Amino acid sequence: MSTTGQLRAWLQAMPKAELHLHLDGSLRPVTALELARTRAHVDVAPATLPALRERLVAPEHCADQGELLRAFDLPIALLQDAEALEWVAAELVADIAGDGTTYAEIRWAPSLHTQRGLSLREGIAAVARGANAAARAAAIDVRLIAVALRTHDADTALDVARTAETFLPDGLTGFDIAGVEAAAPDPLLFEAAVGVARAVGLGITCHAGEWGGARQVWRALELRPWRIAHGAPAADDPTLCQELTERDVTLDICPTSNRQAGIGRDDREAPLPRLLRAGVPVTINTDDRTVSDLTLVRELERAVLRLGVTPSEITTAMRRAYASAFLHHDEELRAELQQAFEAWSAEHPATARAREPKA
Repeated sequence: MSTTGQLRAWLQAMPKAELHLHLDGSLRPVTALELARTRAHVDVAPATLPALRERLVAPEHCADQGELLRAFDLPIALLQDAEALEWVAAELVADIAGDGTTYAEIRWAPSLHTQRGLSLREGIAAVARGANAAARAAAIDVRLIAVALRTHDADTALDVARTAETFLPDGLTGFDIAGVEAAAPDPLLFEAAVGVARAVGLGITCHAGEWGGARQVWRALELRPWRIAHGAPAADDPTLCQELTERDVTLDICPTSNRQAGIGRDDREAPLPRLLRAGVPVTINTDDRTVSDLTLVRELERAVLRLGVTPSEITTAMRRAYASAFLHHDEELRAELQQAFEAWSAEHPATARAREPKA
C-alpha cells in the first residue's frame, strides 16, 4: 500500500469527532433535487443535478465570506418544512457515520427555517427527530447546536435561546452566534441571548474571524465562549494565541472553508499548523460537507498533504475535540469516547508509516 493510501486508511479507521458542521451546508445534491421537485414554492431551473450542485458548492476561491454564504440560499429555501428538515438531518448523520466519525455536533439556525409558517419549536423538533433516529441506527453519538444569526435582531436570538433550552433532553447542548460578520461585527449585541443560553446549561460558541481578522476573535472572547468557530486569524496574533491558551478556549478550525473565504490561501502560511505548534487548543472540521465539497477524512488528509500537519498533530486535535465537545451533560459518555479513542490510538499510532511529506 502506498504511503498516501496508508494515511487515508488510518484516517478513515480513526474514531473521529467533528464539532463544527452545518446542517444546511451539508445538503446532498441528489436530495436537493428531490426537494426541488416536490416543493413548488422553490423555483429551480434547470432542475438538474449538475445545475443544483453548482449552486450548492461554493467556488474554491470566494471573494469574501458573503460570497461563500450564498451557497446556503438554495438549502434554506428548500428546508422550510418539518419533513425536509428531519430528512436531511438523518441523511447527514448517515454521511457522518460513513466517514468513520463516532461523535458529531450539528448546528443550524432555526430562525432561517420559519419562512413558510414553521415555528422555531417545530423546526428544532424535526432536526432532533431525524438526527437522533439516524444516530441510533448508525450506533454513533450526535449532539445539536442552535445558531442565532448576527444579522437578525437581538429578540430573535433570545427566542432561539429560550426555545433551545426545552430541547436539552433531545440532545441540543450548544448555542452559537453566526452569520455575515461584515454586516454585524459586534457579537456583544447578543449578550442577553448568550446569557440565557449559558444560564440554562448550553455550551457557548461564537463564529469569529471569517472577516475582520484577529480583532473579531478578540470580540468573540468578550462573550466568554467555551469554543470559537473558526478563529483562524488568531495565528497572526501571538498575544491572542496566548490568551486563548490561558483561557482554554478551543478554536474549531475549518481549513478548506477558511481557504474558500480568503483566509490562509498560501499553504506555507496556513493558520492551522501555526496554531497547533503555538499550543492553541484546536479541532479540525469540515464546516460544510457540500458547500466545501469534502468529507472529514479528506479534510484531515488535506491538512497533512497540503499544510504539513503531522499525523501526531491530527491525533492531538482529535483528542481536543473529545475534550471540548459539548458533553457537559454526559461526562460518562465523554469518558467512554475518550477511552475508545485512546485504545484505538495505542493500536494504531501515528508512526512514519502514516506520514506523508508536505506537497
